[in-house]
Amino acid sequence: MKNLPADQRPREKLLARGPAALADAELLALLLRTGTAGTGVLALAQQVIDASGGFGGLLQPEAQERLAAIKGLGPAKQAELLAVAEIARRAVEQPLRERDVFDSPQRVKQYLALQLDGHGQEHFGVMFLDGQHRLIRFDILFTGTLTQTSVYPREVVRAALRHNAAAVVLAHNHPSGVAEPSRADEFLTQTLASALKLVDVRVLDHIVVGRGQTVSLAERGLV
Repeated sequence: MKNLPADQRPREKLLARGPAALADAELLALLLRTGTAGTGVLALAQQVIDASGGFGGLLQPEAQERLAAIKGLGPAKQAELLAVAEIARRAVEQPLRERDVFDSPQRVKQYLALQLDGHGQEHFGVMFLDGQHRLIRFDILFTGTLTQTSVYPREVVRAALRHNAAAVVLAHNHPSGVAEPSRADEFLTQTLASALKLVDVRVLDHIVVGRGQTVSLAERGLV
């Protein structure tokens, strides 16, 4: 980066114009600090972004494996990136633990998108909430194939009781990238709502996550 004009170097650019002025690779280059033999830091940063499928990929369980496969990205740099990703995850999660999640429905969608967007397989997860609808924890309960996941109501009920949840938000991703709910999604929502009602746990919503988009079944009157 020393070959770049001073006003185009990521650090100087950030200080002069703010972080929003930086491209993704420039932001990541500030964390990486140095490149590798034959690869500049900006090029290395772009490799990380491409391998991860964007910043959201750094928040996924597969992130560590993807980073380890990048030539020249050593354990220290991998650890720093994973730590920053976890900080970002917890920053989004913290308000959901402290107040009613539906004080900010958009934040719930953002949180679930961080958890589920970009997976190559379908994942089904549940946000377990307390009596004030604050987040207790989020768990991915089932993992399926490219097109479907088998979800067992008994296991969802068991998890809700284990976490002493009063309510839940269901969520799953569509690896195709299209967030439009299917009839099977609607049927599953009603099946789980009926099963959970027997143990006095409410289903508040079911969020479908696609590539860069989310759809709420509750907003469509389907919950």
